[in-house]
Amino acid sequence: MGKLEVIEQEVATLSAAELSQFRDWFAQFDNALWDRQFDEDAASGKLDNLALQALSAHADGKSKPL
Repeated sequence: MGKLEVIEQEVATLSAAELSQFRDWFAQFDNALWDRQFDEDAASGKLDNLALQALSAHADGKSKPL
């Protein structure tokens, strides 16, 4: 049995309160991973083209103030 199957079985046995705690923990964990990946992509320049496109669209009047 692989790790994922073991985790699935363990999660299936959690009480409602434990599942809620796990859900909160996992959301924080997943968000931290996403933030780290975004920061790495920004630092490496992977997002530069998207930023230039957005600035160009704004300069062309294709955006609205919030």
